[in-house]
Amino acid sequence: MSFASRLTRLPRPHDSTEGEEARATLPGLASDLGDLLAGAAGCSPFLKSLILQEAGWLGPALDAPEAALGTLFAGLREVPDDGLAVALREGKRRVALLVALADLGGVWRLEDVTGHLTDYADLACDLALRSTIGAEIRRGKLPGMTEADIPAAGGMVVLAMGKMGARELNYSSDIDLICLFDETRFERADFHDARAAFVRATRRMSVLLNDRTAEGYVFRTDLRLRPDPSVTPVCMAMAAAETYYESLGRTWERAAYIKARPCAGDLEGGARFLRLLKPFVWRKHLDFAAIEDAHNMRLAIREHKGLGGALCLEGHDMKLGRGGIREIEFFTQTRQLIAGGRDADLRVRGTVEGLARLAEKGWVPQDAAAALTDHYRAHREIEHRLQMLRDAQTHRLPNSTEEFDRLAAFMGRQTVDLRDDLRARLTAVHDLIEGFFTPGEIAATDEAAKALDSEVMARWPSYPALRSGRAVQIFKRLKPDILARLARTANPNEALVAFDGFIAGLPAGVQVFSLFEANPQLIDLLVDIVGTAPALAQYLARNAGVFDAVIAGDFFAPWPGRTALESALQAQLAAESDYERALDAARRWLKEWHFRIGVHHLRGLIDANRAARQYADLAGAVIGAVWPLVVAQFAEKHGVPPGRGAVVVGMGSLGAERLNAASDLDLIVIYDAQGEDASDGRRPLAARPYYARLTQAMITALTAPMAEGRLYEVDMRLRPSGNQGPVATSWQSFQDYQQTEAWVWEHLALTRARVITGEPGLAQDVEAFRARLIAGKGAPDQVLKELAEMRTRIARAKSPDGPWDVRLGPGRLLELELIAQAGNLMAGQSARDVAAGFAGGVAIGWLSDADGAALARAYALCWQVQMVARLITDKPLDPLRIGEGGAAFLMRETGQKDLEMLQEALSAACADAAAVIDAALVRPPAEGGA
Repeated sequence: MSFASRLTRLPRPHDSTEGEEARATLPGLASDLGDLLAGAAGCSPFLKSLILQEAGWLGPALDAPEAALGTLFAGLREVPDDGLAVALREGKRRVALLVALADLGGVWRLEDVTGHLTDYADLACDLALRSTIGAEIRRGKLPGMTEADIPAAGGMVVLAMGKMGARELNYSSDIDLICLFDETRFERADFHDARAAFVRATRRMSVLLNDRTAEGYVFRTDLRLRPDPSVTPVCMAMAAAETYYESLGRTWERAAYIKARPCAGDLEGGARFLRLLKPFVWRKHLDFAAIEDAHNMRLAIREHKGLGGALCLEGHDMKLGRGGIREIEFFTQTRQLIAGGRDADLRVRGTVEGLARLAEKGWVPQDAAAALTDHYRAHREIEHRLQMLRDAQTHRLPNSTEEFDRLAAFMGRQTVDLRDDLRARLTAVHDLIEGFFTPGEIAATDEAAKALDSEVMARWPSYPALRSGRAVQIFKRLKPDILARLARTANPNEALVAFDGFIAGLPAGVQVFSLFEANPQLIDLLVDIVGTAPALAQYLARNAGVFDAVIAGDFFAPWPGRTALESALQAQLAAESDYERALDAARRWLKEWHFRIGVHHLRGLIDANRAARQYADLAGAVIGAVWPLVVAQFAEKHGVPPGRGAVVVGMGSLGAERLNAASDLDLIVIYDAQGEDASDGRRPLAARPYYARLTQAMITALTAPMAEGRLYEVDMRLRPSGNQGPVATSWQSFQDYQQTEAWVWEHLALTRARVITGEPGLAQDVEAFRARLIAGKGAPDQVLKELAEMRTRIARAKSPDGPWDVRLGPGRLLELELIAQAGNLMAGQSARDVAAGFAGGVAIGWLSDADGAALARAYALCWQVQMVARLITDKPLDPLRIGEGGAAFLMRETGQKDLEMLQEALSAACADAAAVIDAALVRPPAEGGA
């Protein structure tokens, strides 16, 4: 489409004489294009001068503007170094003129306008850098570099920052650049000579672009965004810059690097440097402290520029003033900093794209994002018009009526309409964003303060979380709301003491308090937790980052299941290049999902049975994702696993898919390789030591305490021969042992075995063998004889810890699970769950229907109590110490009215179950019942 056919708007000439003079320079233009030139020149002295100066080029360019720019860019790449300064200035005039006319006529969108300006800035920087680096290389001043190194600037890169980095350059923008060089490309002895050459090249590049000559200038350049610009050279070594950001980098520098982009020189080297800075820019936890940093920057800018006070349109700064462009940019970048460490989709450079991504991910309401996007586009249009008038780097609205009339005409609008629209937009942006940055404070009532123990609160200033002035400042704003919520709990001082335990355990407070201030609903959740599950509150104090999971992602969405969980964790692990960092990533991921299950159970969203299955799904996903990571790491040194490979088998509660909040994992590893098989790596191993050491590596990966804690405790005593046997068992040995040597208790344990991960073919073989073995090893006489002996030994070795110990004792969990395993074994069925075991016992005539119901009733009640106990405390359950919140949780889960009734129901159910077990152990199954 031609330029003329795409016109959607036209400026009006403020001075018709000036406008007609410009129109006359191209008398052959169509009338609407002539009107465009007249309107542009009749408002902007600068554009009039460009039209007069470039009329010969402009006429053909208006026929095909995009092609004209392409031809212009291609021609500049052929210009010799000695003509580059003049050619770049001529090119800038032409780009400025064509972009302005396309913008004024609505031919190009905002993104096209800023994109073409940015493309020219990129080209100019790259050509200028090649010229100055080439001069250093030809003079022999850059050690080891030749003409072939000029395209990559000898290892130097120019990072475009700010609007240039985001491809958002405004019409008369300066360009913010950071210049770096890759010091690893030089010998140590050559470092200082190389740095001096790069500094000279940078300064000459800046002069070539920045200096105003008879032909004009290219771009004003600003090199002050580099680290500590008052003392560092204009071109720094990448290692020095990285060290600075890791140790001294500030929030505003993190925000600046959101938009950073290599634009000239060694683009690959620049991309590598930005990848190294990802941990600095994108924090692994939600970073709500960035809100206050951004707010403080806003206030500092206002104070420094004198931009506070009520809105007045005359002289108002559209960039830095109230409701201006920078407000929208801060809003967007702050939200990106908060969540971008967790969600790479938010790591985009552009403001409009950033708002869209934030809305898509739920970090900004859709209507707010749409409104800010609309205001941003309108603000940028005003900004461009202000700068087009006289090619001034200004953002200020006119101070006089005449100049306001000129601006309105330039935009093809009426002055009154323009002023009303500006005031409405600036006010709307300010109101929306001010509410985001400065949430209102909530005053505590006197009753709330009086209801709580002041001695407990008096300890708080001594805690690590409240030792920094910044943390104190945020907490001061939060404290009234927290106290009011604590006062509304069933037992305020009990909740206060639990909250005190939480805050005492925090190693630092700024991030967590900022999180609460930005998301007040988390305070409700915390109060619920500290009032119900002090042990969970202590865990939160040590791992406050798990709160991220509540507000990032689908915390309250349906349970995804093991397959989806495993895929998600594998994706996270694949994103980490370092093995240790991958394991830490797994730990962070596990904590968040583990926390989710606990919160859902605590708040009644799931019951004990669903929670048990979800904990098992989570453990299976971790094992399924970590095992291949461990195998790959081990194989780097010792080669791929010999033979057919191995499987990881879950035993006990993991195999039965019924874990609680504090469960460890019972595992065994089975491998299929012959004795003569060996790996083929740099340090080959025979099959037996290979799989033994691989298994130890897996145990270490799961259990080793790292920066993010540990994944699970692991118990491998259920492997053949227990602690005396090898940690990994060969497939043939496992079969021989189970068929000829294993005790009945080992066959009982095998009824709950389940392959978690590993070689698929071997997994199928293990499961088929398990089913065959169970079908043939359930001789009732032998099973019942050893079962009775096991019960007696357990009772002698382990005494129950009071009436609330639901694991040990007659008719309680351990005995009930053994009876269920015996039912499965004697019935010859491969089911793993307790209910199926009781049903199997009934099916073979060992148990009556009433017996099965009594056992199931006791098991259900014991399991409910166990799940609650393991979630809310790490000590034996004591109803007098779990508080009103814990007691209420226990009553809701078990359906009992109060603790006394629960204890009576528990005692009665377990006594009935014990009587059933007493009779069953001396009564074989009915003949032919199986």
